[in-house]
Amino acid sequence: MVETGLAQRVLPEIPAMKLEIDEHHQHKDVYWHSLTVLEQAIDLEDDDPDLVLRWAALLHDIGKPGTKRNEEGGGVSFHHHEVVGAKLVRKRLRALKYSKQMIEDIGQLVFLHLRFHGYGKGQWTDSAVRRYVHDAGHLLPRLHKLVRADCTTRNKRRAASLQATYDDLEQRIAVIAEQEDLARVRPDLDGNAIMELLGIPAGPQVGKAWKFLTDLRLDRGPLERAEAEAELLKWWDQQPKA
Repeated sequence: MVETGLAQRVLPEIPAMKLEIDEHHQHKDVYWHSLTVLEQAIDLEDDDPDLVLRWAALLHDIGKPGTKRNEEGGGVSFHHHEVVGAKLVRKRLRALKYSKQMIEDIGQLVFLHLRFHGYGKGQWTDSAVRRYVHDAGHLLPRLHKLVRADCTTRNKRRAASLQATYDDLEQRIAVIAEQEDLARVRPDLDGNAIMELLGIPAGPQVGKAWKFLTDLRLDRGPLERAEAEAELLKWWDQQPKA
């Protein structure tokens, strides 16, 4: 499609990547890098073809053309290309009439595909690991595959190091998951308990309290009910009252 020019009419974001040199200078351009990631993602599929994973692999870097910056010393950066890319993915896939769920899933994978690179040598706190799992939600198995497929460096030592680091992250996720239900993180108090404790009716304030408790749960893990109530009351005292 790219060679014949058809992609320019249907998926113009893909041929646009041919102009963008990868920031590591290890690939001919982002276009070929993306095709390699697609091939590697396919190799990681379990059985049936995974269209969501394949689209995410192909489009994960489409935000780079719009975020390219030439740095001093001849370097190139693509800051926040995952944010721009996720927006472009949603726009393009809506135009192609994909389902809302597929569009959201693929966009979220593109948005999250760089998050792992903040893991460094395992410095993430348990809170950061919980948030990684929480933000990925049901897409976590696909995110694992996308991140691994995105490693296309020819430096065998670096490739092995990246894979080992991701192994370490998956192991940490498994350990925390044994202790708490990471797949379905919920506040330690439900909506009814929030309304009863704060003496408020259903409305936006309950939603804000729910979010506070969810963030608290992600930061500190499961809390005893009394501790959750005390933290909620402390938070409530600091909120502006109408």
